[in-house]
Amino acid sequence: MLENIDFLGHATFRIRGSKTVYFDPYQLATQDEADLILVTHSHFDHLSLDDVKKIAGRNTTVVCSKDCVDQVKLLVGMVIGIDPFEKTEVGEVRVESVPAYNIDKEFHPRANNWNGYVLTLDGVRYYHPGDTDKIPEMKNVQTDVAFLPVGGTYTMDCNEAAEAVELIDLKYAVPMHYGSIVGSDSDAKKFVQLVGSRGVIIPPKKLSK
Repeated sequence: MLENIDFLGHATFRIRGSKTVYFDPYQLATQDEADLILVTHSHFDHLSLDDVKKIAGRNTTVVCSKDCVDQVKLLVGMVIGIDPFEKTEVGEVRVESVPAYNIDKEFHPRANNWNGYVLTLDGVRYYHPGDTDKIPEMKNVQTDVAFLPVGGTYTMDCNEAAEAVELIDLKYAVPMHYGSIVGSDSDAKKFVQLVGSRGVIIPPKKLSK
């Protein structure tokens, strides 16, 4: 379940299964070809057109928040814009959108309709919440693996993320959103200490085919 997950730094993950799926590609080292790219919102470190270009092939589909659609269409032929609480399918891959927003900050207003996603691929569910605080909607998330921001400032910090683990129906919790713009390795380590055996650090790696 975890062995096919590559953490590529910041909030970027690659899932390798019957399809190759990327969440929020940013600062990728080399090129690859994705079947599906999920973009949570339009901030530069989540919607990076240069990085989308590196992994977009002829058959790539992008699912994104609706404010990203016009930009992504310049690079990829198949683009699906969705709002929170909407669902879509790309072949046999299922994508459910979950709200992502700040409670006590102004960086990610709820009114922007930005997304987190629950991806179902090969019978495994992966939750990427985007840039968010601990929000009530997390109580309705059922997932095998949750990628949770721990860096603070723009999102939850490691303490809030540990509290979010108690809301989410999950098996594994993987820290993200650290080590680049905000947050450090110590935030990830503290998060894992707080959540116990459910917490798993996936060391970041350089992208390779």
